[in-house]
Amino acid sequence: MTLHILKLCVGCSSLEELVSWQRRRLQTLKEGNPDAVLMHVTRQTPRREGFASGSSLYWVIGGFIRCRQRIVELREVRGGDNVLRCGLVLEPQLMPTEPVPRRPFQGWRYLPQNDTPPDLDPHAPSPESAIPSSMRQDLMELRLI
Repeated sequence: MTLHILKLCVGCSSLEELVSWQRRRLQTLKEGNPDAVLMHVTRQTPRREGFASGSSLYWVIGGFIRCRQRIVELREVRGGDNVLRCGLVLEPQLMPTEPVPRRPFQGWRYLPQNDTPPDLDPHAPSPESAIPSSMRQDLMELRLI
């Protein structure tokens, strides 16, 4: 069984905001080093059996799983405090998923393959796009969408 990682996206309130932030971050990194990659650094290294190539990082935004990013590789990263950490090297492309509610948690969690939400067609018009953003936020908080 393939395992994935589930992580809260702190500081972003929408998928579009995460896309914009990551794009700017990668552009800034590439200015200093053309070989730079998009990486999320975490304290713990995934070690559970089933976590391998083909795994993805699923982002929880605003209380819902909203998207995923393929994990390309794991790298050891030594921080400024000389502590060894794990760098999750991510593909730059974010794949939107069906919104699934998730309660807050700290760190990251394993997400089994059978609990992952299905991907959405990124080019299909969203039925939610016709709803005003304030109403959409209220409906999401009520977990109606």
